[in-house]
Amino acid sequence: MPFETRFDPSADAYRHVPGLRGRLTPAEESGVRLTPEVLATWDARARALGRPADWRWSDEERERNRQEILGHLLPQRDIWVYSYGSLMWDPGLHFAEVRLGDLHGYQRRFTFKTSLGRGCPEHPALMLSLEAHGDCCCRGLVFRIAADMADAESQILWRREMIRGSYCPRLLPVDTPQGPVTAVVFTSNPCHGDYVGELPLPQTAAMIAKASGMLGSNRHYVEQLAEQLRCLQIEDGYIDQLVRQLP
Repeated sequence: MPFETRFDPSADAYRHVPGLRGRLTPAEESGVRLTPEVLATWDARARALGRPADWRWSDEERERNRQEILGHLLPQRDIWVYSYGSLMWDPGLHFAEVRLGDLHGYQRRFTFKTSLGRGCPEHPALMLSLEAHGDCCCRGLVFRIAADMADAESQILWRREMIRGSYCPRLLPVDTPQGPVTAVVFTSNPCHGDYVGELPLPQTAAMIAKASGMLGSNRHYVEQLAEQLRCLQIEDGYIDQLVRQLP
């Protein structure tokens, strides 16, 4: 399965999913495009809240992880990034192409507790993750980052997704209507200290309804996700049930 396919660089990035045009936050306007300057601001906020110095992965830990996954591809190859949550409306990346993508053997679940981002110590939020589950199939989006931008853009992506090492990034096959690709996928890390597993749906909904933080409310995240899934005509029974359970 290819990591890279040659495309006309002048081609429309939205040609496969034209309905997404105007529905993605431009990279320059994204509040979660974690450049070094934005990360420094987050560090300052963490200190002001009394977080310990090791509240996040060190730059060295994060870069070592990125190189373990992508080092053999950079800088010669395009990379694909699979999205199933907030990257579906706010990728925070400069991309050359976007497609629908099916990831087999995984499902969306809110399985991580956090007092950062969309939560606080009094009312922690629940973060979305990808849980391995038998014959399930999770439909999302895959973004292609051109080879000449892949190194810089993947650094920004790793600062966002691996800020606390909550996920296990993998290279996995993703089926798209235009053919298979191999994409970076941020899957669940059950060994992480913030992992709580799948909670009963009423408890999940109650926690999400109360949580809010510097990135907004946990409830708004779920509503944005549900709306983007509807726009893309992606069915996800778990998310549909969760929205109905929100008080």
